[in-house]
Amino acid sequence: MATRIPALLDPPIGFAHRGARAHARENTLDAFKLAHQMGATGIETDVWITADGVVVLNHDGSVWGLPTLSTRRLFGRPIRRTSRASLPAHIPTIDEYYETCGTDLPLSVDIKDDAAFDGLLAAARARGAAERLWICHHRADVLGGWRAAALEVKLVHSTRLDRLPKGPERHAADLAAAGIDAVNFHREDWNGGLTTLYHRFELHALGWDAQQVRHIAELVDAGIDAVYSDHVDRMVEVLARPAGDAAT
Repeated sequence: MATRIPALLDPPIGFAHRGARAHARENTLDAFKLAHQMGATGIETDVWITADGVVVLNHDGSVWGLPTLSTRRLFGRPIRRTSRASLPAHIPTIDEYYETCGTDLPLSVDIKDDAAFDGLLAAARARGAAERLWICHHRADVLGGWRAAALEVKLVHSTRLDRLPKGPERHAADLAAAGIDAVNFHREDWNGGLTTLYHRFELHALGWDAQQVRHIAELVDAGIDAVYSDHVDRMVEVLARPAGDAAT
């Protein structure tokens, strides 16, 4: 039986990655609603801004039904150069998300286009949901620049352990000094020593791409504060286990 390292959040948040991605079409209102129904305690999505200034939820920056990510990037039409009315019907706006799914669950948003930040923040504030908004970005300097404008939201640096030239302790100190709230590593990067280090700087430890039961359980036992998974059923089951229960 594993020993669970204390987390800053107990229980950890279970973010449904792109909605219930393993169970429904990702980043759609149906996927988000299903994730709620299946017991996810958080929702994850990605945002872009259209040519007419509407914040929309989609993982890829280009659309038009092409079969693969590579062909969409080469031949698809960029969202930022497309009006909201011209986008495929399955792509929702941030306002439609809040209208359909409400504001009770934390919402983790990967900002793919920095120009979407203001509209995202305004939409969350209009519904009293900014304190439950976790804004993720791959550049810590960009997050630091947003801190003063968004004191109530959680700012999350999404990166990998091998992308820290000065090492994790310096990284943790720099994030804390910049007022950033959390770090989001791939599940393979995390261990109990690393969560303890970031917790020492009062930073939340988030882990993404946790798809198998044992991967989710290992993160929880290592003291993770939130986990991202496509498989909401597995995630909900593991997060409901008593402290110290090992993966099977």
